[in-house]
Amino acid sequence: MLQDFGFTSFRPGQEDVCRAVIAGQDVLLVMPTGAGKSLCYQLPGIARGGTTLVISPLIALMEDQASKLGERGFSVERIHSGRDRSDSRQACIEYLNGGLQFLFIAPERLRISGFPEMLAKRKPSLVAIDEAHCISQWGHDFRPDYRMLGQYLPSFRPCPVIALTATATPVVQDDIAAQLGLEKPERFIRGFRRDNLAVEVVEVAPYDRADMAFDLLRDASRRPAIVYTPTRAQAEDLAKELGEHFPCAAYHAGLDAARRNRVQQEYLEGRVEVMVATIAFGMGIDKPNIRTVIHTALPGSLEQYYQEIGRAGRDGQPSRTILMHAWADRKTHDFFFDRDYPDVSFLDALFAQLGPAPVEKNELQARLPQMLEEFDKALEKLWIHGGATVDFAEYVSRGHDHWRDSYLAQSEQKKLQLQQMQRYAQSSQCRMSALVRHFGDLRDARKPCGQCDFCAPSETIAQRFRPLTDEERSAVALVLEELREEGARATGRLHSELCPRGELTRNAFEEVLGALAREGLIYLTEAVFEKDGKTIPYRKASLSASGHAVDEPDRLELLVKDDGSAGAPSQPARRKRRKKASARPATPGGAATDAAIQEALRKWRLAEARRRGVPAFRIFSDRALEAIAAQRPSSAAELLSIPGISQGLVEKHGAEIYRILGRA
Repeated sequence: MLQDFGFTSFRPGQEDVCRAVIAGQDVLLVMPTGAGKSLCYQLPGIARGGTTLVISPLIALMEDQASKLGERGFSVERIHSGRDRSDSRQACIEYLNGGLQFLFIAPERLRISGFPEMLAKRKPSLVAIDEAHCISQWGHDFRPDYRMLGQYLPSFRPCPVIALTATATPVVQDDIAAQLGLEKPERFIRGFRRDNLAVEVVEVAPYDRADMAFDLLRDASRRPAIVYTPTRAQAEDLAKELGEHFPCAAYHAGLDAARRNRVQQEYLEGRVEVMVATIAFGMGIDKPNIRTVIHTALPGSLEQYYQEIGRAGRDGQPSRTILMHAWADRKTHDFFFDRDYPDVSFLDALFAQLGPAPVEKNELQARLPQMLEEFDKALEKLWIHGGATVDFAEYVSRGHDHWRDSYLAQSEQKKLQLQQMQRYAQSSQCRMSALVRHFGDLRDARKPCGQCDFCAPSETIAQRFRPLTDEERSAVALVLEELREEGARATGRLHSELCPRGELTRNAFEEVLGALAREGLIYLTEAVFEKDGKTIPYRKASLSASGHAVDEPDRLELLVKDDGSAGAPSQPARRKRRKKASARPATPGGAATDAAIQEALRKWRLAEARRRGVPAFRIFSDRALEAIAAQRPSSAAELLSIPGISQGLVEKHGAEIYRILGRA
């Protein structure tokens, strides 16, 4: 049966998972990208007979997996918003007639009246929930449509359920199992160590990152590559610069579907060697020979970061990842956090206006003029956490009154994820071991990788190292003496006591500690303490056996990071940056025309919300609607330049929006 999927043997961990699922056991599988998760539901699905129902939030990934199964001769269909209604109807008929071995569906389909009941008429033999971390509000990619999956699973029983994800930490794993109501699930946490992946983290000023990316990639052996940027404009700018030297393309949610498909195919075929992309790129991409993955800014979480670097070296050959970061990245993330998580006082004010009788959203907004900027996001968050009930016409009534704890807990978790990412970037420890430990794969988390910037500083290609200065050498002697006499100490206190007159800055002192840790003379470990009900992380230093044995610290040959060379441009002058293109200006026509367009858009949005069974603001916000009416976009790029408009919306509804605008 394994041969039916094109394999002659199992990868590590796959066989145990398959046996558990075939036996009817609920399973939670946490396995990194490229390690073979898909087989762990596909093979058991065939072995159990009947139809395997696969729930996936990513249309591209769904299409890719369905296509590959079809090529193998399996009977497979999929139902999602990108398919014609007649095709979806035919897929339902085939499912009810028992003609399918696999049926892929998007989670929002379960909100459509009658659809879950249709599925339950002929119960599946297995339910596979892909990207299962999306169900958890503690995860990095929480989606409200996933949160309701647990209520539908009982109607599909007694079949087993397998939840699959590449990015779940232990707290997310617990939440997945609880939210899905898995029955004593067997957990498999496998494969997070990547022995062929060398990880580097380097502090680089934002304005030097493009030049460093060029320096790294002009060596042809480091291509194919993916370069991740935080914004669409940066992806376009950098792709243009790099494209002057080797085949390069940009990929982001602002591209129309035809262009995205074209550049993706060119990359897969090798005609494009470097893809400069936002996080929109990578899911479902099966390119095994990616040699380098570069991040030009700090990701929002370790889960996201690990998922993205995992796209390198799937062929098992040596590959490298470089993460560029600076304090400015934290400021950028703070801006987006403040935008996406309004202060709880705004939600409190909104909740106070609600009662059992539904109130029209615009009337509610008029009562709260102080919330002009925060209203839409506050309402969305209140709805997600159950404090408000919103129907498709956006009439709002009061929900339950224990939403507050959930909202605060989720916002704190988002902050924690960013703190963990930042502390990882600043840490002095084996990069791979730290990632393995983060995901709870503890079997070999203490084993150093031997090739990251911590384990092998002489082999780095981005981070530079230099010998100690006299001041740093003096600090080394003081640190070893202090730890020998006093035992483990917090690094912040060590700095204040050993550098009372500012002999070394805190950052420089931490680099000295990092140099000692790289030589195995001290251990640097993460610790926490409680203060005012909050958990405060800090770093602790302790002496190793080798450190105790040092007699002449002045003679130690240690290396510290060379901040002066990190990120230095290799070219005489920096290449010019392109300015971000703006949406085209408003078309003349006056306020009356804008009002007419807004009304037409509202009617269409209401009809679409009714069809999908969600509040109208889940289609797009009032602010986005007003911007569409004012700017009259005529292309995907122009429509996507409007804040609040997603690629999914453009693909599903762009043609209808252009039609409405064309009638004005």
